[in-house]
Amino acid sequence: MADQYTMQDPTQQYPKAGPEYMQEQEPPGLQVEMTPIPDCGERTYRGTGRLAGRKAIVTGADSGIGRAVAIAFAREGADVVLSYLPEEEADARQVVKLVEEAGSRAVAVPGDQKDEAYCEQLVETAVRELGGLDILANVAGMQQFVTDIAELTTEQFDATFKTNVYGLFWICKAAIKHMKPGGTIINTSSIQAYKPAPILLDYATTKGAINVFSKALAQQVASKGIRVNVVAPGPVWTPLQVAGGQPTEKLAKFGETTPLGRPGQPAEMAPAYVYLASQESSYVSGETLNANGGTPTP
Repeated sequence: MADQYTMQDPTQQYPKAGPEYMQEQEPPGLQVEMTPIPDCGERTYRGTGRLAGRKAIVTGADSGIGRAVAIAFAREGADVVLSYLPEEEADARQVVKLVEEAGSRAVAVPGDQKDEAYCEQLVETAVRELGGLDILANVAGMQQFVTDIAELTTEQFDATFKTNVYGLFWICKAAIKHMKPGGTIINTSSIQAYKPAPILLDYATTKGAINVFSKALAQQVASKGIRVNVVAPGPVWTPLQVAGGQPTEKLAKFGETTPLGRPGQPAEMAPAYVYLASQESSYVSGETLNANGGTPTP
């Protein structure tokens, strides 16, 4: 299988969605139960030492984009603390093994980032176990479709904001206290921040908030030598989609409206996070890197 350096036609690099994508799981969903299994770079990502010696936290590290980022960071030489929900242990065990096979250290810290105490504990554990913190990649997110605002409960609205915005705020706040000049934070927005789907009212709103939060924070911490940036994925094949993120009947055509005509794979997102984590992006801060299959954004 070709790695990320092999020249190829991006419209044909991965298959389009089809009837086999129509599946359903209870949230938060497990990647090991998906068909087809998302490509998170397990067999394709080839590191070149761009993050050698760095110490990183990756949230949502069990599956999907977070899993791909954890694998890429490890293969680039970073030690990684993995944050994920306890229910996602089956996926997380695989990631621990992959990180360790890359020659890096993996520290698993399961918990729920809707809990402020957990977010603080996550950072403290990273600093204690790894001896510091250089990179924070906030990838974890909650997405549950609701077709009508009348059916969108306060409980869901609150849970989506607690997971996607409050958790990110708490982890950033705790992490910055330990970051030295050269530290970098990468948050995760979405195409939904620019082209919100009517069925993702709460989710899209949080993703817009993440863009603005990150631009403000980037200015606040620039004098400390810390950079803050964002990756905004488009439709990417992850457990988020099959565990209530999209209506099951829509998954057969998932991603087909992008200019590239197909959904993205987590492995295609990871290089964006590596770039923003590495010193190659030293003059980039407060920016959003859109990885969405070619859909124009403002």
